[in-house]
Amino acid sequence: MSMRSSSAGVPTSPLGLEYPQSLAVYDDYAAAQKAVDFLSDEKFPVEQLMIVGTDLKRIERITGRLTTPRVAIGGLISGVWFGLFIGLVIMLFASEDDSALTIILSTVLFGALFGVIFALVSYAFTRGQRDFSSVTAVVATKYEVLVEHKSAAQARELLAKLPGGRPDPFAPGAPPAPTDPIG
Repeated sequence: MSMRSSSAGVPTSPLGLEYPQSLAVYDDYAAAQKAVDFLSDEKFPVEQLMIVGTDLKRIERITGRLTTPRVAIGGLISGVWFGLFIGLVIMLFASEDDSALTIILSTVLFGALFGVIFALVSYAFTRGQRDFSSVTAVVATKYEVLVEHKSAAQARELLAKLPGGRPDPFAPGAPPAPTDPIG
C-alpha cells in the first residue's frame, strides 16, 4: 500500500482526498458505482473520486429462539469441529506407532464434551437476558460520491450528461430542489 504525500511532505492516507467536495448522493451503492463508472468511461481521472457510505444503520436479524437443547447442540457441533482440527494437528507430530483413528476420535470426543459444557455455561450466564440468536450488519442508507476540489467542476459537467446522475444540489448555479405540489 503506498502513501501519497501532501504538498507539505506529510504522508496522507490513500483513502483520503485533498479537499473533497460532494459530487452526488445516491440511495444505493449500485447508483453511485454507475456514476463513477460513467465518469471512468468519459476519461475522468477516477483516482480523484471516492464513494462514502453515510447514514449508517445497525441491523439485527433475529434468526431463532435459543433454548437449552439448541445451545447444547450448537456447542456439540462447534466442539466436534474444534476437536477434529486439534486431532489433525496432533497427527502431524505423532509417531508412526500412534493410531490416527484413536487420535482423531479422542480429540473429537473431548472437543464435543468441552464444546457442550462451554456453550451451556455461557448460556447460563446470560440469565435469560438474550434468549435468541441473530445476525447483525452495519449498512449505509446513502452513498455519497466525493471528488477532489480541483476536478469538481469537470466531474459535475460530465455527470450532468448521465441520466439520473444527480450532480450536487448544493453546487453554485444548481437548479432549486423540486417542491411537493400536494403538500
